[in-house]
Amino acid sequence: MQILIDFQDSLLQGIKENFQRFLNKKINWNQRMIGIKGPRGAGKTTLMLQHLKFTLSKNQVNGLYVTADHPWFYQNNLLDTAMTWFKQGGQVLLIDEVHKYPNWSRELKNIYDGLPQLQVIFSASSALDIYRGESDLSRRVISYTLPGLSFREYLKLSETADFPSFTLEDIQHRHREISQEVISTIRPLLYFEKYLSKGYLPIFVEGENEYGSKLEQIINTVVDTDLAYISSYNAGTAAKVKKLLGVIAESAPFKPNISSISNKLGISRDRILEHIYQLKDARILNVLLAEGKGVSRLQKPDKLYLENTNLSFAINSSPDKGALRETFLLNQLLNSGHEVYEPKKGDFLVNGITLEVGGKNKSSQQVLNEVEYLIANDDIETGWGVKAPLWLFGFLY
Repeated sequence: MQILIDFQDSLLQGIKENFQRFLNKKINWNQRMIGIKGPRGAGKTTLMLQHLKFTLSKNQVNGLYVTADHPWFYQNNLLDTAMTWFKQGGQVLLIDEVHKYPNWSRELKNIYDGLPQLQVIFSASSALDIYRGESDLSRRVISYTLPGLSFREYLKLSETADFPSFTLEDIQHRHREISQEVISTIRPLLYFEKYLSKGYLPIFVEGENEYGSKLEQIINTVVDTDLAYISSYNAGTAAKVKKLLGVIAESAPFKPNISSISNKLGISRDRILEHIYQLKDARILNVLLAEGKGVSRLQKPDKLYLENTNLSFAINSSPDKGALRETFLLNQLLNSGHEVYEPKKGDFLVNGITLEVGGKNKSSQQVLNEVEYLIANDDIETGWGVKAPLWLFGFLY
């Protein structure tokens, strides 16, 4: 077990407390079993190690961090590791990338049931449905999702400025006041443009010039490794999924014609829908449905989006600006926990509010007859009345 402790100590040396993701304050760290899902590169590992170093260790709680693909597990299983750690006085076991461990749900269930005094915190790919493993964890685990950075978090991590988050209601009714406070400190539009292309994942701090290639690697790893492992893909299926993603990326956001895509790629309609929702789970796509439609993996999406604007730049060097605006707004709304639908008029329907997205001269003509509406205008620092700056929606979390 010393090899695991040495590995953990080596990792902890590089962990700092100067920036913590918003989710850190939302997690109930006292739960017996906590699952943290999220896309690759979002900071799940750092979140866990920060909790270990700056909360558990400071409170003299014995925690051990392991990663499920460590060579230790070539000859040892999770349950035996947990039991050995508990016998040595361990109180918390943190398991990174649990989806890479065979029979993960069965072992987690056995740990939970057999070691009631040991807390387990684990991370997993966002594509993993932790409630549908071979063993039932629904009554045992509390799950949280860590998305990519908000625009607000990007500003803080880049050491540009530190602002609080605001609710959608705040933005609707106080956007002018809030935006004026922000522009008294920074010029947001300059940083907003950088965020849209290279600021969604914390890996941007490792170098902006390498960000694009790293993002491409993440996309390939998600399809070739994560989805292949979780959904039992073979190499041929992974290649088809990449072709499907390429077709979607060419036109996103758009209303998909599933039959046309099926004919183009030679994949059945049901398979197309299955792969679309797998890519959604993996945080590569966002799916928009009309209000009132049942949520089903056989339900044709009303509109498809790339999950974030950085993906748009990674796949297309000159993405459409209008598409970027819609992609950004939907992404920030969903990441902040809102349910978003496609309205009859406008771009998005959230909390009874119809949102219309556009450039600085975008008017309210299309949504004028809606009971409650808000215009998200790009290329403006402050708004007026029902016209709010688009960048300010990046302060929702």
